[in-house]
Amino acid sequence: MFPSSLPHPRVIDPQSVEPLRWGIIGPGWIAAHFTKALREQTQQQLVAVASRSAARANAFAREWGIPHAFDSADEMLAMPNLDAVYIATPHNHHFPDASRALKAGKHVLVEKPLALNAVEGAALQALAKAHSVFCMEAMWCDFLPKYDVLSQLVEDGVLGELHTLIADHGEFFTPDHRIFNPDLAGGTMLDLGSYLLAFSIRLAGAPETVTAKGQTAHSGVNGQASMLLTHENGMHSVLNTTLFSNTPGRAIIGGRDASIETDGQFYAPGGFTLRSSQHGKTLRWEEAANRYVQLSHEAAHFAWCVHQGRQSSPVRPLSASLATLATMDEVRRQLGIIFNEERPESPS
Repeated sequence: MFPSSLPHPRVIDPQSVEPLRWGIIGPGWIAAHFTKALREQTQQQLVAVASRSAARANAFAREWGIPHAFDSADEMLAMPNLDAVYIATPHNHHFPDASRALKAGKHVLVEKPLALNAVEGAALQALAKAHSVFCMEAMWCDFLPKYDVLSQLVEDGVLGELHTLIADHGEFFTPDHRIFNPDLAGGTMLDLGSYLLAFSIRLAGAPETVTAKGQTAHSGVNGQASMLLTHENGMHSVLNTTLFSNTPGRAIIGGRDASIETDGQFYAPGGFTLRSSQHGKTLRWEEAANRYVQLSHEAAHFAWCVHQGRQSSPVRPLSASLATLATMDEVRRQLGIIFNEERPESPS
C-alpha cells in the first residue's frame, strides 16, 4: 500500500554520542572535510594527526587546532590517550595503514574503499577480531538520513518486488588528476564504482552474476565501466561509471508497486521522489544538499558502536564491505584491471 507520508530517519543525533579521542592518518582534503564536520556537528575530540610529511601534519594541526602532530603514524599510534583512528590516505595505503592501527589496539574507521580487494579486506576483519577492536569502512552515504529512509521504504515493502536498479556515477577529470595515476590505484572502481556497487548490494545483496565491459584511459587505468548484476531476488542492477564525463548521477529503484528516483548525485545528501506504479501518487523527500557536513553521521555511528562494545556495525558491517570488494574484484577480473600492489614482484 502506498504510504501517506515518508518514514522518519532512524539516525543517531551526532551531538548525542559520547566522544572518542581521534587521530587522523593522512591530512588531505577528505580529512579536512571530516575534521570540519566533527568540530561543528559532534562532540568527538581530535587529538592528533600524522603524515609522512612533518610540514603537512603541522600545518593541518595548526589549521584545526589539533594538539599533536607527527611525521610517523607509529609514533601517533603509541599515544595511550588515543581511542580511534581515521584512515584518509590514498587507496593503496588503506590496508597497510589500517593494519598498523589495528595492531596498535586502536579502533579504526577506514575511508572507502576499505582496501584494494577482498583478500585485504578479510585480513583487516581478522586483525580487528584478533585485537578486540572495532573496524568500519567510512562509506559515508550509508549513514545519511536519506539512505535510511530509502532502506525503510524497501524493507517495508512499499516498492513491492524489486526488479531494477539503474544508476550512474560519472565525473569529468582533467588528465593530470590523481584518479588517472596507476601508482595510486587510480581508475573508476575505487573512487566512483564503489558507490554504485555498495548501493546495489545494500538493496539486493551480493550479486549472483556479474557482467562488465570497460574502456581504458590514457594512463592505462580503467576510464569507464558498465556493469550488469543479477541478484537472488530477481533484481537487475544496471550501472555505469566514467571518468570522462559529468553524468546525472541519479538512481532509479524500480519495484512492482512503486519506484524511487533520486536527484543527482544519488549517494550524497539531496532529494528523491517516491512514485506509485498506478494512480499517480507521489511523495517527495527534501533535504539540504549540504554534502560533507553529513560526514558527522558516520563518525557518530562509529563512536556509538565503540561505546556499545559492538564488533560489527548494524549499518555498514564488514560483511557488506567485503561483498562490495568481492564484486569489484570480479568486475576488475573481467576488465583486466590489476593494481600495482597485486602484481608479482619482479625477480631482482
